[in-house]
Amino acid sequence: MGHGLAHVKSVRENTPPTGEDTEETAPAVKARGRKKEQGAKKAEAPPPEAPSSEEQWAYEVAHADASTDLAPIVGRNLRRLRTQRGLSLERLAKASGVSRAMLGQIELGQSAPTINVIWKIARALGIPFSALISTTAQSGTRVMRTNQSKRLASHDGSFSSRALFPFDEPRRVEFYELRLAAHAEERADAHPPGTLENLVVTAGTVEIDRGDEHHVLGTGDAILFEADVAHVYRNPGNTEAVMYLVMTYAETVG
Repeated sequence: MGHGLAHVKSVRENTPPTGEDTEETAPAVKARGRKKEQGAKKAEAPPPEAPSSEEQWAYEVAHADASTDLAPIVGRNLRRLRTQRGLSLERLAKASGVSRAMLGQIELGQSAPTINVIWKIARALGIPFSALISTTAQSGTRVMRTNQSKRLASHDGSFSSRALFPFDEPRRVEFYELRLAAHAEERADAHPPGTLENLVVTAGTVEIDRGDEHHVLGTGDAILFEADVAHVYRNPGNTEAVMYLVMTYAETVG
């Protein structure tokens, strides 16, 4: 591409050799070969373009520290929710911005998606984040041991999220533990209209940008904001920041 007729073969080159062609002397064949090689060097194809940031993002998978046993759970839930809505992989890819290939790998349990990828899919399906990571329903008292918890992480492991609630009952509220590494940031897309985030910092310092707003929270500080616009969590400190987040939806989900 981009070289005009440089790569277009002549009719002679595309035609099978005739008896006249085969009678050509060896020196002539060698000379023609050298000319072709020289022409090929002049018409070298440009190096392949690097993938766009969107393409690179689409193929991110979770950091190795994330729970690999979440992959089949997310895969099963995604396939069920997608088919219930009558969506093909192609249509969901266009709606979410996640490639069709990546969605297919997730459904097969072959890729552990990042937090951002799950948010993208959930938003496109019009479901809460937890709907994609929910497990089999259980009744009665639930104890969620820290050493048995399932973590979702960003591709580099600098940001992680742990659900602190069961997924087997209708709800409008979800509760998460968030951890953000020193000098790291996590960008979150807009959540469904009416979604509220109530967050408290229990260790470190966290900066939160919401649109044109900028807030700095120290240990013990809390914030409540409408999360239906893009927002950023940033850790300017030298130690890991720990937060607890209560997410409230406008409508009952689950």
